[in-house]
Amino acid sequence: MSQDQPGGKPPDESSTIHDVAKLAGVSAGTVSNVLNRPFYVKDVTRDRVLAAIDELKFRPQQTARQYRPGRVRTLGIALANLNNPFFVDVALGAEKAARENDMGVVITNSAYDAHIENQNLELLVQQRVQGLIISPVDESSSRLQMLRDRGVPMVFVDRVGEHSDGGWSVVVDDERGGALAAQYLLETGHTSIALVGHPKSSLKVRARLDGVRAVVEQRQGISFEVLETASWTVDAGREAGHLIADMDPTIRPTGIMCANDLLALGALQTLNGRGLRVPHDIAVIGYDDLEWAAVASPPLTTIRQPRDLLGATAVRMLLELFRDGGALPRNNHVVLQPELVIRDTA
Repeated sequence: MSQDQPGGKPPDESSTIHDVAKLAGVSAGTVSNVLNRPFYVKDVTRDRVLAAIDELKFRPQQTARQYRPGRVRTLGIALANLNNPFFVDVALGAEKAARENDMGVVITNSAYDAHIENQNLELLVQQRVQGLIISPVDESSSRLQMLRDRGVPMVFVDRVGEHSDGGWSVVVDDERGGALAAQYLLETGHTSIALVGHPKSSLKVRARLDGVRAVVEQRQGISFEVLETASWTVDAGREAGHLIADMDPTIRPTGIMCANDLLALGALQTLNGRGLRVPHDIAVIGYDDLEWAAVASPPLTTIRQPRDLLGATAVRMLLELFRDGGALPRNNHVVLQPELVIRDTA
């Protein structure tokens, strides 16, 4: 079935892989690698082949077979780090939604390593998955554009580059989440607050910081600072807890928002161990509402992200792409809303 391309002509069914190879000045095997094992091919060569494919409006026959109606579909899920329970919950939400729609899933863990992510994406392409759900290690990586150029149905979940030039994605409104935390701290009487996280290296944390600042800047007499961490692990949270505990009480923040629950749980453990009473001496708010948050000591106040809904929504978006890809808009950005969960730490 021929489909019009945005801003161009229908795919040319008469073009062959050999035509593409001739135009790009490479072998047919190299074209095959670009289509099936893209990470084997140097960037400059891959770009030349993709340009030839675009010029010739070439569509590989395998693509037509891959999305044949009635075939059992398998989805590829590439997640930034399954050591973080947040991504596990996203994967479980996606797996449940896929199973309800008679689809299988192949889940890969990138372990916050771009090289591993590339290997995982290559594996998924080789397995000929019918679509990809990806939470990338590097949200701004240009290598992800190659998959979209190939026409692989693809939905970004949670992590989307700020310079993304299109595509489908589902995220949570992180600015709103940061604002909810800041508003609650101010409403409960705190005038000296801090964000614990690493906004310089994470677009997600940066958005949460923007939300906090937007609220703080509307009030007079509020002290606000950012306490930088190397990551958002429990260990990084423990280190932040020691930094806070070592501060002069006259300048120590009385309320902190941590960029995720792992940081908050680590900070909470250290603050308790150093003799600071939470929330009497310092209030702590996390972000995610992991299962562990409710059983922390004391139970953690946090910003809830609908983690399973993120995964399920990504699957539903892929189903839309499968059914109506030729008629759907190029861009579709779904934004879910966070929720403040008040417990005992703030």
